[in-house]
Amino acid sequence: MITDAAVAAVIAEETALFTAANPRSADLARKAAAHWHRGVPFHWMLDWGTPFPLFVERAAGAELWDVDGHRFDDFCLGDTGSMFGHSPPPIAEALARQGARGLTYMLPGEDAVAVADALAERFGLPFWQVTSSASEANRAVIRWCRGITGRDKILVFNGCYHGAVDDVFVDLRDGVPELRRSLVGQVYDVREHTVVVEFNDLPALEEALATGDIACVLTEPALTNVGMVLPDAGYLEAMRALCTKHGTLLVFDETHTISSGYGGHSATFGPMPDLFVLGKPVAGGVPCAVYGFSAEVGARMERCRAEGETGHSGIGTTLSANALAMAAMRACLTQVMTREAYAHMLALGDRLAERVAQVIRANGLEWHVAHIGARGEFICASNAPRNGTEARAAMQGPLERALHLFLINRGVLIAPFHNMTLVSPATRPDQVERLAHVLDDCLKTLIGKSQ
Repeated sequence: MITDAAVAAVIAEETALFTAANPRSADLARKAAAHWHRGVPFHWMLDWGTPFPLFVERAAGAELWDVDGHRFDDFCLGDTGSMFGHSPPPIAEALARQGARGLTYMLPGEDAVAVADALAERFGLPFWQVTSSASEANRAVIRWCRGITGRDKILVFNGCYHGAVDDVFVDLRDGVPELRRSLVGQVYDVREHTVVVEFNDLPALEEALATGDIACVLTEPALTNVGMVLPDAGYLEAMRALCTKHGTLLVFDETHTISSGYGGHSATFGPMPDLFVLGKPVAGGVPCAVYGFSAEVGARMERCRAEGETGHSGIGTTLSANALAMAAMRACLTQVMTREAYAHMLALGDRLAERVAQVIRANGLEWHVAHIGARGEFICASNAPRNGTEARAAMQGPLERALHLFLINRGVLIAPFHNMTLVSPATRPDQVERLAHVLDDCLKTLIGKSQ
């Protein structure tokens, strides 16, 4: 129903509209290009599909304003970093208070006790460590799993994303493991130490673990970075049982699936992993991440440490657990990521998924809508993907660019990498309705029904 010509026409028209509407951003983009490589301080800022970056003036709650004075309903929320809203007052106040008392000491403060207690209570694992990012947390977890098991291999799933961790950049192409082509400067073959299988393929997982040389399975409970791929009924429970049977540690990276409920996917739906990683939103967007682990894993870590030499272990950086991040995390965990906040987010997340599905059906499209708690995604294919290969096949690059540009030009932001939306505690029902109306206008324009 949507032709390539219609997509090209919408991209051309919306690109011209964006350029005309954002002269201040265009001017700042020209100035920034003088010394920032590719014109931005971080290259992901170019991934929105706009002719030049949209420069932000401020953000609050679930709204964002650009330098040209446009207001946006923000369903991207910093690609999860601000999943609980931009600058919630408790976090802003904690940052201001701590900022006057010191930013980093390489020593703990009182916040450390409160944060540890909150993490253990919420997520059900007794021991924790803090890093500066989920990438760093995943690196640490992989290193610990290899160290305490004496095994050198890890297992990941096709289409996974666990940050900038070399070990996970392996895909399946026509069933054959292949180094991810986007990985820059890789000088050794990570396939020697990383096994990759399809998500939801239980026989493939069982066959891989039966070799007895897999230190850990590292996965999101639901894949969220190759589009959204939900687990089959009973799949995670079977994964848990297989890991236990074969002496493999199970690691859940819940940086995105924290949207599932108050204790993330693990505490909300089960099963419990041996190790748990949470990044981006845990300190309200201040660079910070945590990893937790069972008492058994903690004891094995101590034995591993005792067998080695003292000194740098390859785990941690100087600014990990800095005072500013700890203050922000305490405020976020105890005052922002509350049960009441989740009640609002989950109900409105359901409503958003329902409204998007209604709009898609009303326009005669056989697209799929998936959501898990406060996180939703519409996929430009009729069937829900069950693995990374199917999810990649459902991606429609030019069509998605047209959709994103159309929404941006009408004051709605969704995640730039695919069609992902987030609902925060500050998101309002009228913002959900506005997204649905703008998406409806966009689809009618692409189909050729708009007047």
